[in-house]
Amino acid sequence: MIVLPADHRWATLDDATAMAELVNMAGEGMPLYLWEQAAKPGESAWDIGRRRAQRDAGAYSWRNTVIREIDGRVAATLIGYPLPDVPDPIDPDMPAMFVPLQELENLAPGTWYVNILATYPEYRGRGCGAALLEIAETLAAASLRRGLSLIVSDANTGARRLYERLGYAERATRPMLKESWANDGENWVLMVRGR
Repeated sequence: MIVLPADHRWATLDDATAMAELVNMAGEGMPLYLWEQAAKPGESAWDIGRRRAQRDAGAYSWRNTVIREIDGRVAATLIGYPLPDVPDPIDPDMPAMFVPLQELENLAPGTWYVNILATYPEYRGRGCGAALLEIAETLAAASLRRGLSLIVSDANTGARRLYERLGYAERATRPMLKESWANDGENWVLMVRGR
């Protein structure tokens, strides 16, 4: 297990609420939109998000999550994992909204994938994102990955500036499929560092 810098820790099951909130922020509302569709009578979209965060397996899991704390409170999160050297074919039953994201992810095999990087608004501008991306570099090296990758909306100019400043470069784009999800972006952008 990698030793994390001060004010950072591995997530626990108790972080599910903060993880769901931060995942939804990073996903610009897309996760909540999808969780609403998955909710059964008597449960909320947030119940779905928390339950998925508490899974032991899968991409969106507390086991793939690093938390940044400020003054004892969750301030930001990083969720990521190594991508396989040879991607699996895209499942024909994958929801259409995910297909462009999966296509981009498949263009960065063998990298360490930054699935989620998000900071609560009140903690932005304090270096949380940059610090978590440094941890991602450490995790990438420890897992013998050939670089790092991430996907961002073309409308998220603040995040793109951060990534470019830290050496990530645009590799490819795919049009967003939105259904009734509202987002200002038109394309998903794959950014890669170190490959």
